[in-house]
Amino acid sequence: MCSHVAPCPDSASDQRDLAAVVSSHPEQGWSLLCNGVVLFDDDGELLPDGRAVAHHRDWRAPELVAR
Repeated sequence: MCSHVAPCPDSASDQRDLAAVVSSHPEQGWSLLCNGVVLFDDDGELLPDGRAVAHHRDWRAPELVAR
């Protein structure tokens, strides 16, 4: 699906959410990535095969990580 010179991560990759955005709908809270993944603003994902991936990243303030 991806035709970029440096291909985007496959939808099965752990880094799948780093793929290029094909269509963005911030007013609805989701974006379609070029690997077929639908990425939601709450960090959830819907994979091309229909599986859902729940929120899986915790944001930490840089000053707390450095401790």
